[in-house]
Amino acid sequence: MREDLTMVNDPAQAAQVLRTMALDEGLKARIPGDPVLGPLARKVAGRYVAGDTVDDALPRVAGILARGHRANAEYLGESCRDAERAVRETDVFVDLARRLPPGCSVSLDLSHIGLAISADLALENGARIAEATAATGREMIISAEGSERTDAVLAVHRRLGERFDHVGVTVQARLHRTAEDLAGLLALPGRIRLVKGAFLEPETIAYARGDRSLADAYLRGAQVLAESGHLCSFATHDWDLIHAVDALLGAPSADAPWEFETLLGLGPDRIAAMAERGHPTREYAVFGTEWWLYVCNRLAEDPNRLFQALVDAAD
Repeated sequence: MREDLTMVNDPAQAAQVLRTMALDEGLKARIPGDPVLGPLARKVAGRYVAGDTVDDALPRVAGILARGHRANAEYLGESCRDAERAVRETDVFVDLARRLPPGCSVSLDLSHIGLAISADLALENGARIAEATAATGREMIISAEGSERTDAVLAVHRRLGERFDHVGVTVQARLHRTAEDLAGLLALPGRIRLVKGAFLEPETIAYARGDRSLADAYLRGAQVLAESGHLCSFATHDWDLIHAVDALLGAPSADAPWEFETLLGLGPDRIAAMAERGHPTREYAVFGTEWWLYVCNRLAEDPNRLFQALVDAAD
């Protein structure tokens, strides 16, 4: 009990534990189905996840659009190591692209559709989703994954970018390599989504989450994107960063190439404020049954959310 209390009172230790739990595939498979822990964990997930299915997600997306924001929908899943299942999961994304209302993009982890098996399978399945999103006039955004997959993610994105002009990608300001990666991505057409980065990474290749250097790196990336005129999204819940990016962008414009983006259940006041300023805004809604890693990472980003999680679980 003393160790548990220490973890709650030490945000850095709590974040470390949560990120380690997020990567435990045994826990990911066991906790949601546990008869005791599963229902409690689902209550916590409900704040951040728009349900299990496409049908569940559609009303949440409609609500985002009704609030005056664009929407981004992602079917959760990662590290799929069964080729037939990766194809079936791709079918869900194709269905999602066909059923979402206008003003909503589709996001995905490449490892959800085959990258953990082979780059060729991820490229094949990714092209199917790109064709479906192109046919319905919406963007497709590839999500960031752990640094060990960054080269593979960017390589598949590059291949897709040679065929499609609406396929974007997410980059993490935390990674030291991102400044160099940005230079290459600016030559490709799809939107570049800039995030801090939530994964457990060694400090030899990434800035520490609490390091001022991370905020500086984010703003350097934002400056590059703002000056480039490239399609981009500034995805963060950090008020200081939001205000700083707002200041460097200059006069807001409804047809600007940038967006401010926040996640469902987090920061609605932030994108509401940016929308009132006249910036394009987007809210990111995820759905699916594989929410374990996602929810752990959301809690780890701000360990104070652990207290809200306790309230949600008890409700």
